[in-house]
Amino acid sequence: MKLSCVIRNQHFQFSSLKEVLAKASEEKSGDKLAGIAAESALERAAAKVVLSEIQLKDIYENPVIPYETDEVTRIIYDDINQQIYREICGMTVGELREMILRHETGQPQLARLSRGLTSEMISAVAKLMSSIDLVIASQKMKFQAHCNTTIGEPGRLAFRCQPNHPIDDPEGILASIKEGLSYGSGDAVIGINPNNDSVESVSRLLHMTHDFMQKWQIPTQNCVLAHITTQMQALRKGAPIALMFQSLAGTQKANEAFGVNKEILDEAYHLMLTEGTSTGPNVMYFETGQGSEVSLNSDHGVDMQTLEARTYGYARHWKPFMVNNVSGFIGPETLYDGRQVIRADLEDLFMGKLHGLPMGIAPTYTNHMRADQNDQEIAGMLTALAGANFYMGVPGGDDVMLSYQDTSYHDDASLREMLGLRPLREFEQWLEKMGIMENGRLTPDAGDLSIFGEG
Repeated sequence: MKLSCVIRNQHFQFSSLKEVLAKASEEKSGDKLAGIAAESALERAAAKVVLSEIQLKDIYENPVIPYETDEVTRIIYDDINQQIYREICGMTVGELREMILRHETGQPQLARLSRGLTSEMISAVAKLMSSIDLVIASQKMKFQAHCNTTIGEPGRLAFRCQPNHPIDDPEGILASIKEGLSYGSGDAVIGINPNNDSVESVSRLLHMTHDFMQKWQIPTQNCVLAHITTQMQALRKGAPIALMFQSLAGTQKANEAFGVNKEILDEAYHLMLTEGTSTGPNVMYFETGQGSEVSLNSDHGVDMQTLEARTYGYARHWKPFMVNNVSGFIGPETLYDGRQVIRADLEDLFMGKLHGLPMGIAPTYTNHMRADQNDQEIAGMLTALAGANFYMGVPGGDDVMLSYQDTSYHDDASLREMLGLRPLREFEQWLEKMGIMENGRLTPDAGDLSIFGEG
C-alpha cells in the first residue's frame, strides 16, 4: 500500500491509512481540535491523491480501529457479504468513485454494492467527491422501510413532527403536534425529546401521543426519544411504542458513554418486534452526527467523517426505519460554520444511503456557531435535491427545549412544494380526509388548529 506522493515538487509521506483518511477530509474544526487534520490545502490534495490509488482490500485489511478491541468494527465486518467484497476488493477508491458516478450505475447496482463495502471504504470514496458528486450519487439511491407507514418511496418526502416542550407540558406538546400535522408534518414520526427521562414521564408522553393518534386515526408512528433502556422499561410496563430510539456513535468507547451496546440494542429490537405497537418490520430510529466521538474523547485518532460512516455500518445491523444525522448539533468545536455543516450533511446523506439506510437529515446549527438560517436552508435544499427521506419539523424552526435551530413546519412544506414531492402515501390520504391537503398541495385550512376541534 503506497502512502506517499509528490505534488508541486513537494514529497508527502503518510504513516498509515488512518492518517490518509484524516488528512483527505474536507476542513472541519473537530478534526483540527483532535490534531489530525491536514495542515494545508496542498497536504489535503496529496492525501486525496494517495487515497484514490489505495485498493479496497487494503482498507479492508486495515480497519481504523482493530476488530479485536471494538464492537462497532466487529459488527461492520461480520455483516459484510464476502462474495460481493471479493468481486470488488481489487478496485481502487478512485475506481469505486468512477463506478458510482457512471450513468449506467443505478439503484440496483448500488444496493448490491453496499453489502460488500466496509464503512471505511464508504468514507474513503466520499472524501474524493465534490458536493455535486455527492448530490448526484445520493440521488441514485432511495431505500425504503416500513413501520406503520412506508418511508423512502420515490416522489415522497416525510417529516418528523418534533413538538418538544421545556417542561414536557402535555397541552403545549399537543398544540405543537396539532400545528405540525396541520402543515403536513408528522408522517415519519411524532417524536418528542423529553425533558424528564423518568419511566413515568416517558410513559405518560407515549400514552398521550398514542391516544391522540388513535382518536384522529393518524397513520404514523409515535416515539419518545429517551434513553433506550428507559423506553424498554416503559414498554414492559405497557406504554405503547411504535418506534424505539437511540443515539449511536462510531466507536465502542463512545457508545459506552451513551450507555448502549449490541446486547442492549439486540434486546430492544426483539422487544419491539414482540411488544411494540407498530406493524414493522422496521422498528428502530437512530440519530447520529459527526463529532460526537471527538467530543467524548472516544475518537481513537480517527477523523469525524469516517467515524460517522462507521456509525451507519453499526446502525444498519438493526434494520432501522429511520436514521438521521444531527451533525450541527454539538457546536463550533466540531463544525465551525455553515460551510462545514453543509458539507457534513451532504457527506452524511451519501454515506448513509450507500450503507443501504433509509436516511434523513437534520440540517441543524447552534446559536454559538458561525451559521445562520441561510446556511440551514441551503443545506436543506441541497440534501432534499439529493433525495433525503425525511427532515425534522420544529415549531418556528427553534427548539425551545434543546436550544438549537432546525427545519420548521413551514420549511417542510416549502421543500415538498419546491421539488414536487408528496407526503408518505398513507399519511397523504389522511391529510386529504382532514381537508389539509388536496392534489399534493396544502389547502387554505393548513395551519388552522380548529380542524382538531380547537378554537
